Amino acid sequence: MTPDQLSSTIVGVLEALVADGAMTLPDGIPASVTVERPRQEGHGDYATNVALQLAKRVQVSGQGTNPRALAELLSTRLADTPGVARVEVAGPGFLNITVEAGAQGEVAADVVAAGASYGHLDALAGQRINIEFISANPTGPLHLGHTRWAVLGDAIGRVLAAAGAEVTREFYINDRGNQMDLFGASLEASALGRPIPEDGYQGGYIADLAAAIVSADPGIVDLPEGERLRAFREAGYALQLKEQQDQLDGFNTHFDVWFSERALHAEGFEGSVADTLKGLTDNGHLFEADGALWMRTTDFGDDKDRVLIRSNGELTYFASDTAYYLNKRARGFDHCIYLLGADHHGYVGRLRAMAACVGDDPAQTLDVMIGQLVKIMRDGEELRLSKRAGTMVTLNELMDEIGVDALRYSLARYPADSPLTLDVAEITKASSDNPVYYVQYAHARTCRMMENAAALGMSLPGERFEPALLAHELEGRLLRALAEYPRVVVSAAELREPHRIARYLEDTAAVFNKWYDTKECRMLPQGDEPVAAVNEARLVLVAATRTVFANGLDLLGVTAPERM
Repeated sequence: MTPDQLSSTIVGVLEALVADGAMTLPDGIPASVTVERPRQEGHGDYATNVALQLAKRVQVSGQGTNPRALAELLSTRLADTPGVARVEVAGPGFLNITVEAGAQGEVAADVVAAGASYGHLDALAGQRINIEFISANPTGPLHLGHTRWAVLGDAIGRVLAAAGAEVTREFYINDRGNQMDLFGASLEASALGRPIPEDGYQGGYIADLAAAIVSADPGIVDLPEGERLRAFREAGYALQLKEQQDQLDGFNTHFDVWFSERALHAEGFEGSVADTLKGLTDNGHLFEADGALWMRTTDFGDDKDRVLIRSNGELTYFASDTAYYLNKRARGFDHCIYLLGADHHGYVGRLRAMAACVGDDPAQTLDVMIGQLVKIMRDGEELRLSKRAGTMVTLNELMDEIGVDALRYSLARYPADSPLTLDVAEITKASSDNPVYYVQYAHARTCRMMENAAALGMSLPGERFEPALLAHELEGRLLRALAEYPRVVVSAAELREPHRIARYLEDTAAVFNKWYDTKECRMLPQGDEPVAAVNEARLVLVAATRTVFANGLDLLGVTAPERM
C-alpha cells in the first residue's frame, strides 16, 4: 500500500462517516490527506495529522469536536478497512497506521509491473514548461561555470517530465553583439599570424579553430579585410557551436531547441524585437527620456527602470530579453524557467518586473533560479587552468578527469543555491563513501542477485507471488521506501530540486544493503533447499528495488550499471 493509496483510503473513511451521519463536514471532504512515514521506529508504517487539520470544521451529533476525539472516530473505521492491520491514536490526535504485510508487499509487484514508468505521474499534466539553461556565447568551449547548469537544468527537465509536464529544454545562443566580432577578429589574427586583439579571445583553442577554418577554406585569408573578418566570425561560430553541442551530447545533456538571439533581430521574424517594441507602446510602461526608450520596471519592484533603446539608437540586451520572453509565451509555454549563474542576481528583479510590464503575473509564468559557484579540487589545489582554453577548465577536460556519471551525480546531489567544492579523488573513488558509487553499486548488486536467481532456475512468480511473505521488519522498511519514490519525484519537480532524487536513492540504498546483509532475509535458497514461495517473493522485491534505482538514476542522467 502506497502513501497515496492510504490517503485515498482515509478519504473513503471520511466519506463513509459523512454518509452514515456520524459526522458532518460543511466545507466538504478533502480530495486527499497528508500521509507520511513516521519519524520514529515503532510508530507504525505511516502517520497522518488529518484529525488535527479537520477537527475545527467537523461536527459530531451537531456539535464541535476536538482532534483527539475525531482521531478516535477515524481510527475505529480505518482499522476495519482492507489492508490496514492496526491504527493507534497518538498525542493530540495523530494517527499511526500499520498496514498488513500483504498490502505492503503488493507495492513490489506494482513497481515491477510499471517498470520504467514507475514514478512517472500526471501531477503536472497539462503544464507546458520551457526551461532555459547554459545559454553560453558560441565563442569558446563550455567550461566548469556551465557544467553545474548542464546537470541541474537537464535533471530538472527530466523530473518535470516525469511529473507529467510537457517540457522543452532550450539553449539560447548569444550569437549577436560585440563579443562575436571580437571572436572573429581573434580567429582572423591567429590565422594571419598577428597578435590577438588585447580585448579578444585567448587560449590555444583559438589557434586550433583558426587552423581548422583555413584548412577547410584556404582562400579565406585572401578575402577583403571586412569580408574576411565576417567570414572568420561565421565559420568559427559554426565550428564552436557544433563543438558545444557535441560536448553536451557526450555529457548526456540534450536540448530540444537551440534558439538564436539573431533571430529576434531578423527582418520578417514574427515576434522580433522591433515587433515587440511596437506592441508594447500602448501598455503604458514604456517612456522616452534623454533620447532613449525605457521600460518602467520600477512599477513592479525593480530597483531602476531599464533602457530598451539607447540614445544612439542601439538596442540593449534587455530589449532582446523582453522579446525572447514574449516569444516563449507566444509559443504556448505556461511557465518559463531561467537558470542563471551566480553573477546574475540582478536579473531576478528585472525579469520579474519585465514579465509584469508585458501583462503577465510572474508568480505564475516565471521562475528565475540562481546557481552558486563550483570549485573542483585535485591534490589540494583548485583546478583553474586549461591547456587548451588558457583561462578555464573545460567540460571535456572535466569529463576526462572525473567521468560523466561521477560528475553529473556529484553536481546533482546538492541544491543549486549552495556553493560547492568537490574533490576529484573523493568523487571518483570506488568506495561506499562515494555516493554515486554507493548507489550504482546497489543497483549492480540487484542485477547480480537477479542473475544468481536465474542460474538456479528462479524466475518472477507472476500470479504465484505471495506479498504477505515479505513480513520482515526490514522488508517493510524497504517496501515503504519504494512506495515513497513517486512522491519524491513530484516534490523534486514542483520545487525544482533534483537533489531530492539523489538523497532518496542514497537512503534507499542504505535500507536495501541492510536488508541484503540480514540472514533472515536471504533471497536464494541455501544448500539443497528447494525454491520456496518466500524466495520468489524476495526476488520480486529485488526486481522492484532494481527498477527504482534505475529509474531514479535516469532522472539524474546517470547510468545504472549492471556490473561494477
